[in-house]
Amino acid sequence: MRVPLRLMAMPTAAGSTQGLKPAPLALLPPIPLYRRLFRTHRKFLTKEMRLIGDEYIKHEFREHQRVENPMHILMKVAQQIGFLTEWQMYAQKIEGDAWIGEKLDQAKMDKMSDQQIGQLYELMQAIQRKGKDESDEGV
Repeated sequence: MRVPLRLMAMPTAAGSTQGLKPAPLALLPPIPLYRRLFRTHRKFLTKEMRLIGDEYIKHEFREHQRVENPMHILMKVAQQIGFLTEWQMYAQKIEGDAWIGEKLDQAKMDKMSDQQIGQLYELMQAIQRKGKDESDEGV
């Protein structure tokens, strides 16, 4: 019996080391992923969260695209794969509402550079300012 190609191409959790979580889908190229992130924000986030998220996506993709040091070109491919993987997992979480109330993993925090920690802190401050401004307007 011959199996249709359509059924063979479906992602499965077989061989996954994550327990019952499904295996991640194939890695999207940068531009389709960029577009998917904006569509996901438009569909699943509130207007305020979307504005902050959209600006953050634009900034991160622009910064990640710049390479000035020739030594960084060798590391670029590995960094690009990690960068795209993390953004794709982010989109999957937003689409599935798995992110609500989730705390940042300590292992990921330990791997972050000082610059990334600073960016995360700036993002936290922007979110807190936005919440404070909204509560002041509501009074």
